[in-house]
Amino acid sequence: MKKIIYVLALSLMTGCTNKFLELYPKSTLNEGNFYQTEVEYTLLANGCYVPLRDNERNNHWILAELISDNASFQNNVRTGEASRGVIDQFILVGDNIAFSSFWNLSYNGITRCNKLLSELDREGVNWSKLSFKERSAGEALFLRSLYYFNLVRQFGGVPLVLAPTTSQEAVDIKRSTEAQVYDSIINDLKQAAERFAKAKDVEEVGRANELSALSLLGKVYLTLGKYAEAEQTLKTVINSGKYALLPNYADVFNPSKKDFKETIFAVQYSENSAELANRFIFLFAPHTSGGAVTNRPNINIVGAGWNQPTDDLINAFEAGDTRKAVSIGFWNGLDWDNVVRPIAYCAKYKAPVSAPDDRCGDNFPVLRYSDVLLMYAEALNELNRTGEAIPYVQQVRTRAGLTAPLAALGKEALKTLIAKERQVEFCFENQRWYDLKRTGKAIEVMTAHGIREKAKKTFLYPEGYTLSPNKLLAPIPVNEVSINKLTQNPGY
Repeated sequence: MKKIIYVLALSLMTGCTNKFLELYPKSTLNEGNFYQTEVEYTLLANGCYVPLRDNERNNHWILAELISDNASFQNNVRTGEASRGVIDQFILVGDNIAFSSFWNLSYNGITRCNKLLSELDREGVNWSKLSFKERSAGEALFLRSLYYFNLVRQFGGVPLVLAPTTSQEAVDIKRSTEAQVYDSIINDLKQAAERFAKAKDVEEVGRANELSALSLLGKVYLTLGKYAEAEQTLKTVINSGKYALLPNYADVFNPSKKDFKETIFAVQYSENSAELANRFIFLFAPHTSGGAVTNRPNINIVGAGWNQPTDDLINAFEAGDTRKAVSIGFWNGLDWDNVVRPIAYCAKYKAPVSAPDDRCGDNFPVLRYSDVLLMYAEALNELNRTGEAIPYVQQVRTRAGLTAPLAALGKEALKTLIAKERQVEFCFENQRWYDLKRTGKAIEVMTAHGIREKAKKTFLYPEGYTLSPNKLLAPIPVNEVSINKLTQNPGY
């Protein structure tokens, strides 16, 4: 919410062609600058992606995956769990840095998008093609909608800021309703799709595009229970023929050969610098495993052990499901309690390919074609078109080695199966908590999960996993309540 100075210090990013994020020497673009060239606008558009990159590697997995029944953590008496472990156990407070960091980075991104949109119609700009202008507009609208979509799913109604705003003005902007935020998201995505449609000749892999906007719009409609709108929107993506399932699920997560055939939109990472890299495997490997999982014994991972697969997730995979070995690894060694056992860890994100340290370059998927297929099937099923929905679920399962026919399933059985398919297909992709909430299953599932977790793990807090409807929303960060005078969510 505060005034943002854009420090777009980015360097070459690998994994993308056509020069996306092959950025310029360190430079500072502040809010007072005037932009006159296509290069400057491209740099400004690239900067709109930066807070998303930072949020995904640092915060979002805590608030959307660790908090779910998919993931937990390896006990670590040396580092404590003051900000992450308490969220896993639903001990939620407004002064937790994970919430404030997520909030601040999201509004940083929104501010950047607003700045770009406000500057695009400036007279005298030298565009080699007007399609570059349309692409930049589409990117700003898409990314702004994504920032708000994540905010509203976490916190409910939030301040809706759609134009450049001074820090003094920002204090006077109060929370909009959830409905108002969703209306803005839908409007932005529709406009983004229209602008991207005029920029097809300058599409670049790694950047958002028209089908990214439509895929996200379909997800928004599904979240709101607008199944007819979701079905029509997602059908457009499928019928485009642009994306398809890769034959091998593991190839989606290969940092040596990044996927742009199944992946519709992903956060781009690179080993070229610490700023552009992620450290997922160095956070998710067992903290007792040294370099056995990370392949980097020179890197201390004393603070690792996060996003540990739970028994609930491990047991959700059917026999013969090839996704299990891709998603979950087991390291046999000394655990936190000095007992040797097989320790599960998130294996989707890999050790560095060539960097000698902890710089990882695997991209983080936000929208995949399998997501579109399962969302489309869910919408069809909710519209009582179960027979039409089944083949789309079967596509995803067949790729995973599960070929048993589903033709006999009724609506409720298919609904249950789709929920399970989403749990295993997208584990560790920050979808599970949102799926539990939008399907009305969060309290039921997480209460039962908490009972099992506390029975197994004696180090968990006795007051953990005490769920109520209030905890379906995160607390508004304490500084936003005290300084910007925002109303706190009930129960905090």
